[in-house]
Amino acid sequence: MSAQIQIRRMTVPQIAERKGSDPIVCLTAYDAPTAAILDEHCDLILVGDSVGMVVHGFNTTVGVTLDMMILHGQAVMRGSKKALVVVDLPFGSYEDSPIQAFKSASRVMMETGCQAIKIESGSYAAETISYLTERGIPVMSHVGLRPQSMNVLGGFKARGRTKQVADEIVANAIAADKAGSFAVVVEGTSVEIADKVTKAVDIPTIGIGASAGCDGQILVTPDMMGQFDRVPKFVKKFGDMKGLIETAAKDYAASVKDRSFPAEANTYKFTNKTNNN
Repeated sequence: MSAQIQIRRMTVPQIAERKGSDPIVCLTAYDAPTAAILDEHCDLILVGDSVGMVVHGFNTTVGVTLDMMILHGQAVMRGSKKALVVVDLPFGSYEDSPIQAFKSASRVMMETGCQAIKIESGSYAAETISYLTERGIPVMSHVGLRPQSMNVLGGFKARGRTKQVADEIVANAIAADKAGSFAVVVEGTSVEIADKVTKAVDIPTIGIGASAGCDGQILVTPDMMGQFDRVPKFVKKFGDMKGLIETAAKDYAASVKDRSFPAEANTYKFTNKTNNN
C-alpha cells in the first residue's frame, strides 16, 4: 500500500517571501464547505470579522465576538488543507493592551489551529504586534479603511483624502512592518497611497479597494460571488450566487407544489424477502 501523500499548508514565511513576486491570492471563508472549495485556488484564507455582516446580518463588524471567530475559524480549518488560514481578532479583544491581545490571539490559535491572526492597525498597534510576534504569534496588519473603527470614522468611507490621513496610513503600515507583521492589508484608499505603502514596507501588501500594484488581493467571498445586490465600489462580481440560489429555490418550490418532487428516483422502496432457513 502506497503511503498517503500529506499536503502541507502554506506557511507564514512563504507568504512573506512573496513580496514583489507572484501575486498572493486571498479570499475570506467562514465555513468548512466554502473553505474546501477555495482552498485549491487561494494562498491565504482569511476568517474575517466580516462574518458578522455577510453571515449573521449585522450592520457592522463591531458586534462580532471572539467566540464567533473561533467557531468559524474551526470550521474553515476543517475544510481547508493547503492555504494559510488567518483569523481576525474582533473589536474589543486586543486594543486594551498587548497582554489582552496575547490572551485573545493565543486562544484563537490554540482552539482553531490557524496559522496567524489579523488586527486592525492604528497608531496603537506597533507595541501589540511586537509583543505578539515575540511570543510566537504571526500577525497580519490592516491599514487604511478599518471597519472596526467605522463609528469614529463616520462609516465605511475610503480613507486618505487629506495629506494628514494619507501620511498616517503610510506611517501605520511602516510601523506594523517594523514591529514584525508578516503582511499588511491595505483597504479602501487611493491607488497612489496603496502604491506608496507597497514601496515603503518590506512585507507583502494585500489590497482590497487599493491598487493592482499590491503584492496580493483579497475580497469578501460572498461579495465576489454576487450574493448581494449592493457591494462596495471596489468589488467585482465574479459570479451570480444570488441568482443561482433564487433559481434553485423557485424550481424546488414549484416541484413541491405540483408534486413532481420527490420523484421515484428520490424515494425508497422496500421488498419483503422470505427467509429460507
